[in-house]
Amino acid sequence: MSKAIIGRKVGMTQIFAEDGKVIPVTVVEAGPCPVVQVKTVESDGYQALKLGFGEVKEKSLSKPDLGQFKKAGVKPCKVLKEVRGVEGFQVGDEVKADVFAAGDHIDVSGVSKGHGYTGVIKKWNQHRLKETHGVGPVHREPGSMGSISDPSRVFKHKHLAGHWGVENVTVQNLEVVKVDVARNAILVKGAIPGPKGSIVTLRTTVK
Repeated sequence: MSKAIIGRKVGMTQIFAEDGKVIPVTVVEAGPCPVVQVKTVESDGYQALKLGFGEVKEKSLSKPDLGQFKKAGVKPCKVLKEVRGVEGFQVGDEVKADVFAAGDHIDVSGVSKGHGYTGVIKKWNQHRLKETHGVGPVHREPGSMGSISDPSRVFKHKHLAGHWGVENVTVQNLEVVKVDVARNAILVKGAIPGPKGSIVTLRTTVK
């Protein structure tokens, strides 16, 4: 059965396995996530749960958003997300960190770190041009993009300077190393998308 939970990325640390090996882990504050709505194939055309995460004051929400929480009979939440394919919950139930266990494999989705407007060296890992005479002052530029006369333009999808980051990213098939139910914490092996404090979604891996 597919499982999912919403969490907040706390940061990275390391733990030691029983054999003494060091395991790099990302700590995720996962849940508790109240179930605000249950969508079914019969009523909505697809199977999904609408989960909330994080406390927020009522005055911070619009009337339509606040109405969803009042209808479900749950406290207002700062984050509201849909997760598809999850079954076995009713409106008002809470999804907690113990929905996953050590050894489970999950996909983690989040918004990647923003790097602003960057050049081709930082964004695409391109090489510098030669530092010899006659090259400058364009040592960090991408170089030639093609002939002048034909086609007299730059083709689309070239690796050029531009905005980098702040994209929806999913890292697949990560392993859950430890689950601390008392602290609502899930320790995931390796790195996950986003800066510290960002919202991430953990779900059963598709692989």
